[in-house]
Amino acid sequence: MIEIKNLRKAFGDLVVLDGIDIKVEDGQSVVVMGKSGQGKSVLLKLITRLLYPDSGKIFIDGDDLLKLSSRQLDACRLKFGMLFQSAALFDSLNICDNVGIGLKAYNRFSDEEIDEITQDSLQSVGLIDVGDKYPSQLSGGMRKRVGLARVVAMKPKYILYDEPTTGLDPVTSAQIAELIKEMQDHLNVTSIIVTHDIPTGFFLADQVALLDKGNFSFVGSVEEMKHSELESVQDFISGYNEEVDLKRTQAR
Repeated sequence: MIEIKNLRKAFGDLVVLDGIDIKVEDGQSVVVMGKSGQGKSVLLKLITRLLYPDSGKIFIDGDDLLKLSSRQLDACRLKFGMLFQSAALFDSLNICDNVGIGLKAYNRFSDEEIDEITQDSLQSVGLIDVGDKYPSQLSGGMRKRVGLARVVAMKPKYILYDEPTTGLDPVTSAQIAELIKEMQDHLNVTSIIVTHDIPTGFFLADQVALLDKGNFSFVGSVEEMKHSELESVQDFISGYNEEVDLKRTQAR
């Protein structure tokens, strides 16, 4: 379980997060929505302690993240996988090496085991026979799949997604969302998904949290959000067309 209490983060005079609270239960998929610049990606960096908060608490499975030693923090981070907005692949490495890089760094697997896990992970995201290719030879959607395969290879307990469909066309976005859903169900992981893509967020969410002006103005189910009369919710979903979303879902 991930629990965040009264978390604050500012950059100079710009207050990004102003005392947020949220609890993510094991096996749950929480989608954090909000307009650009609201601090969604900052939240993910705080959860993995790539950034340090100004105040507040972050608990990972009951452990206070901010009090962990370097060794304890390394062990805690092994519970996490992250799909970055850009997929964050290494251009100089082929696809197999990109997927297996975390396994090699872990230094607990033989080359044969790494190769087997890598191939299984690529197959799980629908990519076969691309292991010898390089990121520049793949489409944006395929690179996102490789990034997800790299996450899957490490068998994390928690997966964090930073705008997983940004820069993709609607059809590819729907395919990536479907793949993420399949991975969640298959791996039984706990997920935090940051997105401003409303159809993708609604498709993936067990719970939605809307980040607005430094805090969560709404936390609840998709249906509760659709029928919420809160001004911040109505402002955010004003352009959302459920009929179009249904057609998109059926196209999957």
